[in-house]
Amino acid sequence: MDESSPYSNLPTSHLLGSVPSVINEEKKASYTVPEASMQIFPPNNGSGGSRGPGYQTLEAPTENSEQQPPNDWKGVFSISSYTQCFNVDTEVVINRLISSFYPTTGDFFRKIDANPDLYGHIWITTTLVFMLSSFGNFATYLMQKHTDGTTWSFDVGYVNVAASGIYGYAIVVPMAFYFLLQYLGSNASLIRFWCMWGYSLSIFIPTAFLLLIPVESLRWMIILIAGTASACFVYLNLRSYIEGVNDLTIMAVAAFLLQMALAIFIKVWFFP
Repeated sequence: MDESSPYSNLPTSHLLGSVPSVINEEKKASYTVPEASMQIFPPNNGSGGSRGPGYQTLEAPTENSEQQPPNDWKGVFSISSYTQCFNVDTEVVINRLISSFYPTTGDFFRKIDANPDLYGHIWITTTLVFMLSSFGNFATYLMQKHTDGTTWSFDVGYVNVAASGIYGYAIVVPMAFYFLLQYLGSNASLIRFWCMWGYSLSIFIPTAFLLLIPVESLRWMIILIAGTASACFVYLNLRSYIEGVNDLTIMAVAAFLLQMALAIFIKVWFFP
């Protein structure tokens, strides 16, 4: 085909079987891709200076913005102060129960220092109330049947006495020692006192089984051994807690005597 033909400049790429013309290298090289102009904005986290344009990040709440538990004695009457005291699992409670059966170490406060709990305190006292009220009635039944065979009836008063006695002792006695030590200028923790006194009562749970034996002398021997073990647990741990203050040693002795008095009360009232 002649190059001077008027049809030589018509586009032929749409025709079937046509071959596109080769692009001139000079025209291809003359076309350059424009560079993208990207502006990078720093995170606008509000750390100093004025807030400029940019994306904002979610900041974690600082320690100052969190609600801190009260440090004074008024925190005793705040429910939110006790929520963390129930953050324990079964393994922790079992380990602390086992520690309460070995009163010679006196390191219970060191074991619970990171996380004193009230779960064991409530569980142990409630179980002990149930054990004393039920086994106390059953022991009375065995004694009456063994002696004269008279008619026996369930005494509901055992439940009231057990609940008021055990709950009152486990709550009031640690609280009394707490306020007394605070008054005397010694640092004390009510949660740790409640925890320690609660676990000190755990030994009386298996003791209630043994007190069903209808032998009076053996009963007294069992309750005195259990009471001494529990009293030593309280005495040694409380003495280690107030170690270095000679004037407060009498407090540990008073705690020992109160624990022994509780053991005698359990024997006399529920297993006569």
